[in-house]
Amino acid sequence: MTNAPLPDLTLHDEHTAPGAAGDLLADARRTLGFVPNMYGNMANLPAVLKGYLDNYKAFRQTAGFTPVEQETIFLSISRVNGCNYCMAAHSMIAERMSKVPADVLAALRGGDTLPDPKLDALARFTREMVEHRGRPSAEAVRAFLDAGYTSQQALGVVLAIATKTFSNYVNHLAATEVDPAFAAYKIA
Repeated sequence: MTNAPLPDLTLHDEHTAPGAAGDLLADARRTLGFVPNMYGNMANLPAVLKGYLDNYKAFRQTAGFTPVEQETIFLSISRVNGCNYCMAAHSMIAERMSKVPADVLAALRGGDTLPDPKLDALARFTREMVEHRGRPSAEAVRAFLDAGYTSQQALGVVLAIATKTFSNYVNHLAATEVDPAFAAYKIA
């Protein structure tokens, strides 16, 4: 599959972004110490940046998953969608912030079976949700529920897919360059 990026997207910062996006990018710089390239591309349509940030925050705060499970979900979605930017960013977050075990992170990055059965059921369910557009197999649903997850958490996976759809698709359209902060985690 080829990628035909949009040729006229501006990589904005807090000084050049239109509308409310400037304030959102300024908040990102204060919080993160830099404006991620993905955010700068999303700022071309402020509602996209705001939608992404609102969904991201809601997923992190309300979906009922641990930080390790959150990264399992985000990396599973981004791998299926082939988003190299998000694979790099979430690999860094997984290792440095969420403390995802190295063997789990390696399996997520490689698309392999996870060594933790509960996380593997979560990853398989998430991948099936993306690959089958919200229609996972009965086996994947049963494994997800049998692993101890709930129907409410299945909706949390839907929220994560919505969040990653914003980021993965914008990154494809913009051919977003991986930021130096994530460069060590770039997929070859």
